[in-house]
Amino acid sequence: MAKILHVFNSINRLRERYYIASVGKQSLLKLLSEAEVSEQVYNSNAIENSTLTLEETEKILLQINLDRYITEREIFEAKNLARVVFYINAKAKEQELTLEIILSLHKMLIANIRDDIAGRFRKHGEWVRIANHIAPDPKEVAERLDKMLAGYNANSHENIIKRIALLHLAFEHTHPFVDGNGRIGRVINNYLLIREGFVPVNIKFIDRKLYYEAFKEFDEKGVAEIMEEIVGKALTNSYHKRLAYLEGAHIMTLAEYAKKNKVSHSNLINKANRQTIEAFLEKGVWKIGGNR
Repeated sequence: MAKILHVFNSINRLRERYYIASVGKQSLLKLLSEAEVSEQVYNSNAIENSTLTLEETEKILLQINLDRYITEREIFEAKNLARVVFYINAKAKEQELTLEIILSLHKMLIANIRDDIAGRFRKHGEWVRIANHIAPDPKEVAERLDKMLAGYNANSHENIIKRIALLHLAFEHTHPFVDGNGRIGRVINNYLLIREGFVPVNIKFIDRKLYYEAFKEFDEKGVAEIMEEIVGKALTNSYHKRLAYLEGAHIMTLAEYAKKNKVSHSNLINKANRQTIEAFLEKGVWKIGGNR
């Protein structure tokens, strides 16, 4: 718990620095947000077993021909999720998250993939299983999601990391859709973060094992500690990246930073993984803002 307490305590400080550093830099923020879309799409789809690499995802979004055959489904998964990400980046601050918005996001995500299930919750006879967990009866879905949103809004005094982690676990436990639950769940995280004045997070494919352990912990023990750790580190990572650019730091890889400062690279990687230094993961490479 000590690990996550460090993250809890740093979020407000990072958020304040971000607001100060971002004044007058809306064009840079827009560029950072747009550049991040392919990474968000790649990681979220990879968690759901997509075979696309980050480079292939970028090519699909830029409408560049690929060097191998890609199924139509994977192409639509990439394009649709990118569309959803752009949509929430633009609209989250304008509209409160409701069941209608969640259904609209799902329709956008699943269009041309499974039009028969796009934009609707599971109905009678549509049961889904996630590992050893069988999702609740379809007739309970809407009520459970209403309760999830009410609980999130009622606990506005709680740390945002705890609120997002619990909401995400509740959403995935309910598994309201026949398909697309994981991707929509991660989209909802960012919808709420953006709406409340935080930056979006990118849960990485490399954390997939820990991510699924978080669901197991919640199903077996009813606690959210692992998910809090994942969300907390993703949020600090996102702030560290933006602050490095906004504050005009000289951005270098951790390997370069270690060599320049004559410190242990492996020690820096450990600190980066714990987010006890202001490092961030960008396109699979650990980076940090240093002095010029």
